Amino acid sequence: MSEENENKLNQDFAFSKQNYILIAAGTGLCILGYFLMSGGGSDDPAVFSEELFNTQRMYVAPLMILAGLGVVGWGILKKTED
Repeated sequence: MSEENENKLNQDFAFSKQNYILIAAGTGLCILGYFLMSGGGSDDPAVFSEELFNTQRMYVAPLMILAGLGVVGWGILKKTED
């Protein structure tokens, strides 16, 4: 394809390929963060489980979700060079 045809195709999309990759990576980080945050409960509701408040669920997972949201925002705002 000629360069003129490629530029015409790129004008049809709101973002470039790199933007979509960043958005997908950020979404993946958010999903992984939510996955890390899940679990830790007790099978018996009358029994308290300390596992609920471990480092993974209290610090790592929320930071991963925030990082994912930052990457998604960066993917949306990043201006690609033509």
